[in-house]
Amino acid sequence: MRAGPALAAIETAPETATPPVEEIIRTLVVLIQARSAEVSAGPYGSSASPEEVLVDTDVDGHRYLLVRMPRRDRSRVQLSPREQEIVRMVAKGHPNKVIADVLNISSWTVCTHLRRIFAKLGVGSRAAMVAQLLESGVLASERRGPSGLR
Repeated sequence: MRAGPALAAIETAPETATPPVEEIIRTLVVLIQARSAEVSAGPYGSSASPEEVLVDTDVDGHRYLLVRMPRRDRSRVQLSPREQEIVRMVAKGHPNKVIADVLNISSWTVCTHLRRIFAKLGVGSRAAMVAQLLESGVLASERRGPSGLR
């Protein structure tokens, strides 16, 4: 990355005249905004490439590295058939032990599948998992009768 005039001023300042932290932060913010605008204006948009370095600089002997991670498209999450089974059973309210018994696997394996599903979706709870999958259409909500009962 090219160093802008503000960063060059910080890098070339004499050792005795350390710039205040607020000035460093303002400079880094300006650099991040400028780099972000350059990247967004690129031919592929901001989410086409994998991670990319926005700022890589050294200030007062400390390295500052700002990396933009790619956005995950949550609507395109790929769940394995087993993960889909587990998600359906969780959505119906079954606890891990029942899921394990029905699928003839250990409850530890159910926990492992759930951790992987949570990681894929970026959620931290069963409720958040079900809500996100319902919202994205991956998990179809079941139709209920007029009274709300089956």
